[in-house]
Amino acid sequence: MRRRDFIKAVAGSSVAWSLAARAQQPAMPVVGFLRSVSLADAADLVTAFRQGLKETGYIEGQNVAIELRSADALVGDLIHRPVAVIVGNLNAALAAKAATTTIPIIFASGSDPVRDGLVASLNRPGGNITGVAFLVTGLGAKRLDLARQLVPKANLIAYLVNPGSVDTEAERRDVQAAAQRLGQQLIILNASSDRDIETSFATFVQRGAGALMVGAGAFLFSNRERLVALAARHALPTIYPDPEDAMAGGLMGYGPSIVDAYHQVGIYAGGILKGDKPGDLPVMQSTKFDLIINMKTAKALGLTIPPGVLAIADEVIE
Repeated sequence: MRRRDFIKAVAGSSVAWSLAARAQQPAMPVVGFLRSVSLADAADLVTAFRQGLKETGYIEGQNVAIELRSADALVGDLIHRPVAVIVGNLNAALAAKAATTTIPIIFASGSDPVRDGLVASLNRPGGNITGVAFLVTGLGAKRLDLARQLVPKANLIAYLVNPGSVDTEAERRDVQAAAQRLGQQLIILNASSDRDIETSFATFVQRGAGALMVGAGAFLFSNRERLVALAARHALPTIYPDPEDAMAGGLMGYGPSIVDAYHQVGIYAGGILKGDKPGDLPVMQSTKFDLIINMKTAKALGLTIPPGVLAIADEVIE
């Protein structure tokens, strides 16, 4: 689903939720959990969110209900229940903000929420929205450096990007600028569908790429199992933007924990259900970036991890 179409869909849904809230009082508060992409590979995010809610005293099915919605199942009879809070990734939050100024919104975003127009400031967001910024887009140059250390003889490094989002476009510019400074040749391909991912890998291998960087963003995150499997099939050393990707079988993940971000979102949601005003809650920012290396995957690739990279790893999966 295109970003513009998704925003229209969520806008309509948010209005429907708001009208439903006026029409009836639910037995327990309902949280609308939105993703602009499929929820299929987001189980760990949902689990982390539920845990955050639980820590504030809210347990799903006992005193709170959670409505999970994604781009492919957002509209229609799924939106008739009133919601007390809307939780969403960047595109979902932007769409929800465009649709309502009354329902509290909590975002989890990998880019700058002030630049993106989500909040007025980090310390005092104002209005009906706050959230967690895990800022994956500022780390593209570091991942490129890691890829070069991982495969120092790679003349060509591949970079897979999901286009059309402000966070991914910022990361693309960051990586391109770093590559130009280093004299590193890149091959950059866009992926907006499962088919794009498959054909991109084939192209990377055909062009002789020595390593691959996976870009940030919800679409590629939601396809990480497919990406890990393709990287293994094509024996392509790959670095991912989320540390948990290495736990899922990827070679290396570097960045802030998106799972931790959704845990904090759950805590914020619980606070808002208790009466906190989102505009008074400062935007939380990731301050810790983890490098996780999967040695099982490295061995399967016949790859020796440089000692300098191992030395800075926060966790090594044996």
